[in-house]
Amino acid sequence: MSKEKQNILVAGANGTTGRIIIDLLQNSNKYRPVAMVRKQAQKDHFAEKNVATVLADLEEDVSHAFNDRDKVIFAAGSGGKKVVEVDQEGAKRLIDAAKNAGTEKFVMLSSMGADDPSQASELEAYLKAKHNADEYLRESGLNFTIVRPGQLTNNEGTGKIQLDTKLGKNGKISRADVAQTLVDALPSEIKQNQTFEILAGEQPIEEAVS
Repeated sequence: MSKEKQNILVAGANGTTGRIIIDLLQNSNKYRPVAMVRKQAQKDHFAEKNVATVLADLEEDVSHAFNDRDKVIFAAGSGGKKVVEVDQEGAKRLIDAAKNAGTEKFVMLSSMGADDPSQASELEAYLKAKHNADEYLRESGLNFTIVRPGQLTNNEGTGKIQLDTKLGKNGKISRADVAQTLVDALPSEIKQNQTFEILAGEQPIEEAVS
């Protein structure tokens, strides 16, 4: 007996990492992606690929984006332009809407260094916003997983990572491997209410996450 696919809302679907997430979900036999985008042109892009979309802006009310959504991946980012408005407050809006909708799980793309933003010089404002969003999610009562990768690259994915609560070192990881980690963290029982860091490594992603 085949189980119905779960609808996964992807915030930041039009970003570089977001598009990889959408592709992974679309090729999955467990999930159906719903791309959350801000502009009609972006909606058209996903419609051409037969991906369900919803127009929603993280700087405004997003509750309508949660019509029949099982889980959510937050992969949105302002690119450093609106870190408080989008990376922090936008994430909080989405968390509130997810909670009100009874969403089963919230998977957050954060960043290494978000646990202690004061240690960073040029990225402090961004990491502080991520830190505040992460804390808000932790206290929300939602089932969550927070993924904190190192520096993102556009290299091809290897399907392998190193993962720990705190890796104790800096490093890089491909967006493709980050996207796969976020998708593999979607099952409700996987890394339940946990936060962890990831870098490029030698352990298969599915094994590392489980």
